Amino acid sequence: MAGVCLSSSSSSCCWNLTSKFSTLSLNGPHPNAAALKPLSFSANTSLSLFSKGSVSLTSVKMPFRRSIVCEAAPTKKADSAAKRARQAEKRRLYNKAKKSEVKTRMKTVLEALDTLKKKTDAQSEEVLSVEKLIAEAYSAIDKAVKAGTLHRNTGARRKSRLARRKKAVAIHHGWYVPAPVAEPDLVATA
Repeated sequence: MAGVCLSSSSSSCCWNLTSKFSTLSLNGPHPNAAALKPLSFSANTSLSLFSKGSVSLTSVKMPFRRSIVCEAAPTKKADSAAKRARQAEKRRLYNKAKKSEVKTRMKTVLEALDTLKKKTDAQSEEVLSVEKLIAEAYSAIDKAVKAGTLHRNTGARRKSRLARRKKAVAIHHGWYVPAPVAEPDLVATA
């Protein structure tokens, strides 16, 4: 309930709101009581506003005026929420490392393929070193998908991108000739 004091400090005092709202009034013998009329509290004030934390009321006395400062502080984060935050941070760092590894491996493969494509006197045996890099990239992608860091369709798309780039290099140098696509016969059946 709002009347329970969860924390106290030396400069402020927590009050039981249900009893103080009924007795607290700014209608006293103040010369500007008419001006302060809208600020008066009533006993039927809803306490649901203060149900989420502690409320401290402090009476501040200044030479020419009186004012009341009301502070509503939120309660401490629940232990389960704090644990969830810690777990989320661990997962974020783990996923970041996995994604970074996938990007790095893909980048090295694509750079190796570009270098091989630009080479004019490249031999077909030079593809073997690139295939080793591709296998490592595939492994990193598969591990990221298995861990849930990447969606399986994203992993498949990235693997396909590497395979297509390798095939383009092989076609460029003439190591691979794709089979011609046969056109289907359009036979009218009636």
